Amino acid sequence: MTRYCGRNFTSKELEQIQSLIKHNPEFNRMRLSKEVCRMLQWLKPDGKLKDMSCRVAMLRMDRDGLIVLPPPTHAKAPVKKIEFTSATDPQGPVVCSVNKLPQLHLQMVTKATSALWNEYIERYHYLGYTPLPGAQLRYFITAGEPIVALTGFGAAAWQTAPRDQFIGWNHDQRKKNLNLIVNNARFLILP
Repeated sequence: MTRYCGRNFTSKELEQIQSLIKHNPEFNRMRLSKEVCRMLQWLKPDGKLKDMSCRVAMLRMDRDGLIVLPPPTHAKAPVKKIEFTSATDPQGPVVCSVNKLPQLHLQMVTKATSALWNEYIERYHYLGYTPLPGAQLRYFITAGEPIVALTGFGAAAWQTAPRDQFIGWNHDQRKKNLNLIVNNARFLILP
């Protein structure tokens, strides 16, 4: 058995993957990962295909010589430098006691507001902006109208001994319950 991305693959499953690639030379990597997920019933807790994890697993299998993937169909796009706009210019300070602040609201980032979130993080967060890996949720935090903070959550790390010990998980409990944990990838209170 070989383990990739939190899943054990039997030698029979590896043979099935090799056969799928061999008999479908027209399939690109994305199509292959979706077909492998269907074939092996590799699903997320919500029942959707776990195709991104599958794609990563297959890339590692290819690197380890267990399978031979077709060449990528798209060249990796270079990460575009984020240009700062007036939308993220520094604002005047909020000066009042906390109990006088307007109620805080979380607004989920949408496709339309994604670039703005990225720009704020690049401009003001000490780590800057990098794409968050895996599943993610990002939010603007407002106090009335103005954005006062931003946060982003991503999928939890497969294994983190201090976290797992603190929760009290053994190996099987972690595998079963990891989908219930998120990682706070970014938190920013605007200056």
